[in-house]
Amino acid sequence: MFANLHHLSHHAAWRRQLEMLLESAGEGIYGIDLNGRCIFINGAGASMLGYDADEVLGRNMHYLIHHSHSNCELMPVHDCRIFKAFKEGASCRVDDEVLWRRDGSSFPAEYASYPIRDGEAVVGAVVTFSDITERKRTEAALHAARNELERRVIERTTELSSANQQLRQARDSLRRLSAHMNSVREEERAHIARDIHDDLGASLTAMQLELNWLRQRLRNDAVVCGHIDAALGIGQGAMGAVRRILNDLRPGVLDHLGLWAAIESLLDDTQARSGLRCVFVCPGEVERCRLGREAEIAVYRIVQEVLTNVQRHAGAGRVSVVARALGRDLVLEVEDDGRGMIVPLAPTSFGLLGMNERARAIGGELTLESSPGNGTTVRLRLAEVMT
Repeated sequence: MFANLHHLSHHAAWRRQLEMLLESAGEGIYGIDLNGRCIFINGAGASMLGYDADEVLGRNMHYLIHHSHSNCELMPVHDCRIFKAFKEGASCRVDDEVLWRRDGSSFPAEYASYPIRDGEAVVGAVVTFSDITERKRTEAALHAARNELERRVIERTTELSSANQQLRQARDSLRRLSAHMNSVREEERAHIARDIHDDLGASLTAMQLELNWLRQRLRNDAVVCGHIDAALGIGQGAMGAVRRILNDLRPGVLDHLGLWAAIESLLDDTQARSGLRCVFVCPGEVERCRLGREAEIAVYRIVQEVLTNVQRHAGAGRVSVVARALGRDLVLEVEDDGRGMIVPLAPTSFGLLGMNERARAIGGELTLESSPGNGTTVRLRLAEVMT
């Protein structure tokens, strides 16, 4: 197995120990002289290359096992990193080349080359090598799996991005539809209010005039006058009902005197009808602020919806509406002292959903603060509207 090792040791026992050590190694190990000829090789290395050990000794290892790249292109000896390393007196470790077997097949190899020194002089090199076919196969499989995973992630991300885009478009479409429906609803309310005012209001007024004329003519007939007075009372009640319906459909004060007067009128009417004590605070700087027709209608409807919910569900005795300026932002708070509630993570009732959509439609933000037993505060914030 060994050739000309007398310059390393003259003792047979020491030589035998070296042989046992090399034979025990699982990796291939061989030594070369300065001409690249093999001076020793262990059994594992010879077997890995498909040779008997004696067949390798004395042969040039570069031309025997390292003569070509993995693509079969010839590798000149001056490009061989094993030779370059020990010629320069340095070590190297490589895992991106192949070694060739006796049968002409190759295998990916990891090898390391270390110079053999005799004092200061380099007299050869020792090379350790191993077949890393399985490692390369595993790495290739991992690389393929990683590429497949990345491909699937990209595909899934693209699908999710597309779905999110479609969802955003659908949500934007729904919001535009909601804003359009609110606008159409307000126009329809105004149209119905005008029709009721013009037709029903005029008819009730005419009926009262006719009944008053008839009463004057029959004032001496107490029984008839009693029935006429009853009819006049019914007509008066109907006129009051018409005014309330008109105010709910489209308060005239909103169109003629603006938002703040309309909210104050709404609170007065709520207090008169429900007994709920209502407070309105609106500083002069806010009172002078006009938001535009659509925005003022939306704010009025939000306040109207909150007051309706307070009357129906809160069990409150007092409610306040406070408008204030916060920099250039307008903040409107409706607070009650009712039983409170657990605030949902997202609005679920149609009332809350409607208020949120109205707020978004005018560029506002609606928040709800409440807890059981501590009342409820609904806060609407409109950015950059104060002048």
